[in-house]
Amino acid sequence: MRWPAGPLVALPRRIAYATIGAVLAVGAPLGLLVVRLAGRGGLHLEQVRRELAADPTTYLYVTVSTAVVFTMFGHVLGRQADALVALSKTDPLTGLGNMLAFHERLEQETSRAARYGESLSLLLVDVDGLKAINDRHGHRAGSGALQAVGRALRTGGRATDLAARVGGDEFALLAPSTAAADAVALAERIRTMVEGGGPFGVTVSVGVAALVGARGGDGRALWDRADAALYEAKRGGRNRVVAG
Repeated sequence: MRWPAGPLVALPRRIAYATIGAVLAVGAPLGLLVVRLAGRGGLHLEQVRRELAADPTTYLYVTVSTAVVFTMFGHVLGRQADALVALSKTDPLTGLGNMLAFHERLEQETSRAARYGESLSLLLVDVDGLKAINDRHGHRAGSGALQAVGRALRTGGRATDLAARVGGDEFALLAPSTAAADAVALAERIRTMVEGGGPFGVTVSVGVAALVGARGGDGRALWDRADAALYEAKRGGRNRVVAG
């Protein structure tokens, strides 16, 4: 498996766009002030003070109403942008996260584990013999096998885990606050679920790695150890779990 590209971390756009809208709304009362004072010899401080004191209701109304409208408009646009971002981080075949979603979460969880001294485990899952399934039964059958693995990862994992498809026949499951022994048990459960419920006799090989706090390296080191364990599982006969 290849190591994913750089991290992607962004503020939710519904918040960012709403904030920008609120900031831009400040231009409305300022613009009104400029227009009203343009023919009175310029924007002198005393003239500004007198203008605001003479008609505070209008300036308050323009400020509040514009801020509300711009903020709501920015929030709506931001929600639409967030929905597009969510789609860009979702694998369309399995409904799991994709490489972008996985790598973003991996960076977050490794930082969190180092900060609080917690365990973090990674399962790398490879579908055994997917090419043979495609060749023998067709690509629709291969897609069905991938979907079955995706369901096993979603069902076998916890709500706090992230399951993602990170390659053509490759999956990953990131399990925060999970020690190595528990991660191996989780991997065995997923392997058994696929073997017992997958179509066309599909099976998976799983490589497992864990770190505790800052020990064991960063996300790249965790990935490399799980990848090496997966290689051993494939070389050892497939349909098995190996911990690295």
